[in-house]
Amino acid sequence: MYTYDLLEAGCYYLVKEKEDSMITLIKVAMESDHCLFIMKFEDPTDTEWKLKKDPLFDIIECLTDAAVKEWELYYKSSEDAYSEEDDED
Repeated sequence: MYTYDLLEAGCYYLVKEKEDSMITLIKVAMESDHCLFIMKFEDPTDTEWKLKKDPLFDIIECLTDAAVKEWELYYKSSEDAYSEEDDED
């Protein structure tokens, strides 16, 4: 078991919050004295505050800058595919 306190602001992580949960990509957007503001890249993107002492089942990895840039290409292109409207009126 880990806690959110181990995560650094501005970094992207692959984590499992619970043993039976799916792997989730998160970014620590900002840090306060006792909490972290977390962005979850699910469908749709979600944000929430977590206490630094809140448990995480596993911190799988911190993504490198190169991995984040590559992921952003795929993420943005998939967002565009869903946001296009049909012009078949």
